[in-house]
Amino acid sequence: MKLIISALFFILAVKATFSQPALEQSGEVTYSRKDGMALTMMVQQPTGVPNGKGVIWVVSAGWTSDYNWVYMFKGLVKPISDRGYTIFFVMHGSQPKYTVPDAVADVKRAIRFIRYHAGDYGIDANHIGISGASAGGHLSLMMGTTGDDGDPAAKDPIDRVSSRVQAVACFFPPVDFLNWKEPGDNVVLHSEMKEFQAPLDFVEWNAQTLHYLPVTDPEKRTEIGRKISPLYFVTADDASTFIAHGDADKVVPLSQSQKIIEKFNEVNVPCELKIKSGAGHGFWNDMVSYATLFADWFDKYLK
Repeated sequence: MKLIISALFFILAVKATFSQPALEQSGEVTYSRKDGMALTMMVQQPTGVPNGKGVIWVVSAGWTSDYNWVYMFKGLVKPISDRGYTIFFVMHGSQPKYTVPDAVADVKRAIRFIRYHAGDYGIDANHIGISGASAGGHLSLMMGTTGDDGDPAAKDPIDRVSSRVQAVACFFPPVDFLNWKEPGDNVVLHSEMKEFQAPLDFVEWNAQTLHYLPVTDPEKRTEIGRKISPLYFVTADDASTFIAHGDADKVVPLSQSQKIIEKFNEVNVPCELKIKSGAGHGFWNDMVSYATLFADWFDKYLK
């Protein structure tokens, strides 16, 4: 809880304004604002020869997004950066204040912002990949399966831009909240995952009371759970997807990744699942080597 609180206080202390240039000297960029606070990302120029392509790393674990984790993730994505990719470390509104649907909306906004400012970053707007681990992997798959073309009638020009990505490579992602460990295991209706219950505490606006009220109706909760489950949005035009998952994962079952790979195969979306034998949730000592496989994937599908 202290970690979550410190992250929220840090975000509230950010003094950047939305009108500032897209690329600031510090490398930190404000891509949106909500509730009077800045939503930010860190931009890292390639450590290798620039290839004109970008990869988003979703800074998220348990749908908490902590600025301090960027420095840890910089080491993890080094194989990708060495290939010439510009890396965007995107942070979203964190639990327990914000729920999973909020995080999905934040990351979509970040993609639109990056694409709108692609020229500022020296990347091609049509060559953007996305990556992350656990909750970051879930959000990556949400982008790969639910990205849209933007709203041509939007007042904000950024909202007119596509939120689609062209390739996904991620670690051990949740994909189906309605059938977690087995068919019918609907985790939006029970609190088995206590540490992750806050991001599933859905609320809705009540026009009579002028308050956000908890969503308690099982049917409504299940429908929201479906909307945040990438499994139900797989179509033939989705981004090519690579997933790494351990077969001893006690937090996110391996079956989660297996199900969405099966769906991708049914509609002929290029995909691959790399299973690490004996690995639990977060096989940190070996993840850099898997990041090299991610770089290979982006090289292939961000042509």
